[in-house]
Amino acid sequence: MIHRLFGQRENLAPNYIILGLLCAFAVIPILILGFNSLKSNLELGENSVGFPRQFQWSNYPDAWEQGGFAVTMTNSVIFVVGTVTGVVVLGGMAAYALARLNPRGSNLYMIYMLSLSTIPFWLYAVPLFILWKNLSLLNTRFGLIVIYIALNSPFAIFLLRSFLVKFPPDFEDAARVDGATEVQVLTKVVLPIMWPGLLTVALVVALGVWGEFQIALIFMQEDEKMPLTTSYFNFMRRFSRDWSLTAAGAIMMILPVLIIFMGLQRRFVEGLTQGGLK
Repeated sequence: MIHRLFGQRENLAPNYIILGLLCAFAVIPILILGFNSLKSNLELGENSVGFPRQFQWSNYPDAWEQGGFAVTMTNSVIFVVGTVTGVVVLGGMAAYALARLNPRGSNLYMIYMLSLSTIPFWLYAVPLFILWKNLSLLNTRFGLIVIYIALNSPFAIFLLRSFLVKFPPDFEDAARVDGATEVQVLTKVVLPIMWPGLLTVALVVALGVWGEFQIALIFMQEDEKMPLTTSYFNFMRRFSRDWSLTAAGAIMMILPVLIIFMGLQRRFVEGLTQGGLK
């Protein structure tokens, strides 16, 4: 028995080693960035990877004020909330219709969406820019949110549809027998079942929109409406020699993402595995 347990531990050793190396590869750069955000420029030049000898907490309020992060972070929150709401509502209803109502041509529609999702955005960026200009949606938050919703909806529909297909429709049929309408079935029965999948979609879409840069740079032209990533890009160009402020700005940009992901990582993995994306 002891030999068997020792053999199991010995077999798991390579796994722990690989996971440890991957964890170090992901965490160490963030730690170094955090250390550099608390150093002066002089100390950073002398010690670029070590622990700060004297903490410069003033780097964060200075970077916040000089980089204009208050405005751009608010814009990013608006883009994330608007996009996640639209993708979850529209993608959830579309996935429910495709998985349960079986409309005519649903398989062809899934193939159509799969084909379109493989086309790079830059192939239709120019005609979309002209269309948005003619519709007066250029340089508007609503216009950018619509683009984000369109780009992220196929992923949400695929994941949520595969999530629903794995669950038998017995509870939904029982609710219909009791006189529930399709809307009531969707809101009272299906939504509690889809909750892990919806949370996964919301997290993935939120992370993508929060870090998106190029589309916003094309379709937004006023600094007051720019997201956080474009603000940080301009901040780096203005303070390229002040690496302490640049590091502080980077920490402020990625910290909300790290907090949300670490808090919801279990739900994230659960939604992916139950949705069939392994």
